[in-house]
Amino acid sequence: MRHGRTPGLLISGTLALAVQCLAPATAAVFALPRDGSAVVGTDLSVRTVYEDTLPDLAHRYSLGYYEIIRANPGVDVWIPGADKDIVLPGRRILPPGPREGIIVNLPEHRLYYYPKPQGKDKPVVITYPVSIGKMDWRTPLGETRIIAKIKNPAWYPPESVRKEHLANNDPLPKVVPAGPDNPLGEFAMRLAAGGGSYMIHGTNNPTAVGMSVTHGCIRMYPEDVAAVFATVPVGTKVRLINEPVKVAWSHGQLLLEVHPPVDEEGQEGENDAPQPEPDLKALSKMIERSGGDKHAKIQWQLARATLKNATGMPTPVGVAATPERPAALRSDGPPLTQAASD
Repeated sequence: MRHGRTPGLLISGTLALAVQCLAPATAAVFALPRDGSAVVGTDLSVRTVYEDTLPDLAHRYSLGYYEIIRANPGVDVWIPGADKDIVLPGRRILPPGPREGIIVNLPEHRLYYYPKPQGKDKPVVITYPVSIGKMDWRTPLGETRIIAKIKNPAWYPPESVRKEHLANNDPLPKVVPAGPDNPLGEFAMRLAAGGGSYMIHGTNNPTAVGMSVTHGCIRMYPEDVAAVFATVPVGTKVRLINEPVKVAWSHGQLLLEVHPPVDEEGQEGENDAPQPEPDLKALSKMIERSGGDKHAKIQWQLARATLKNATGMPTPVGVAATPERPAALRSDGPPLTQAASD
């Protein structure tokens, strides 16, 4: 896939670290907040050159296919045009639960890795976009672990997969050797789930990263899986979770992050399928659990719209308040238009 020139990012000062986190060909690496907050990262934007496509930019900045599309509604996927400001969604609410090992949040199409700090190193989280199982090929939910690491893996497609390909006039051999035609890519990590039939692996089709297109495995960009393969030991715990809605407090603001849901078996519906009606009662319970003893002033109309739109971008929907003196809702973080040109 041809990439256009890498645009310059006109961002300075306190955003220097964020720029490093979204620099081309690098993963998003964030120090865990000292105050225990679940919010990391910063949304940025980039100005296109005429060769760019949204999938090109997604790959370049470690984003998934639908992730960048949902952040840029109305922009042509393949011909966005020159000198157009494209949002790079980099602000994230960390998944709930222990911050250890690997967590894959299926609705988010994103993997989070918490390496064990070495010596005096500060704890960090490293995050990557992934593909998950398509309709009728579920990605399993629950806790598992990495049981093997395989370099240049051969692919032994199961009979069910071979039948599917045959029905589509695309017959598969019993063994696909390592090489450019192997959909597993150059690196694979086998999971204990499903008797070892599921893997985290690379791809020979980077454009599809961030979609629901696999036969249940977790697919990553080639350079991303190479980095994970080099650092993650066998035995690492892996949690596959289904959390389409996440809430967190940051600097007195209540943030709401919503992704299109997957079902109880880890399957995602069609991308253009109608979304369920927002469940404000369930959201209210989540907010109560997240806030501890905080009082909150919520903009419920904005919360409803955020649930409905499911853009995947954390949105301020409320503020910490006291019954006597409610705070005002304000924007948090740099403006998305703080973009760059060449």
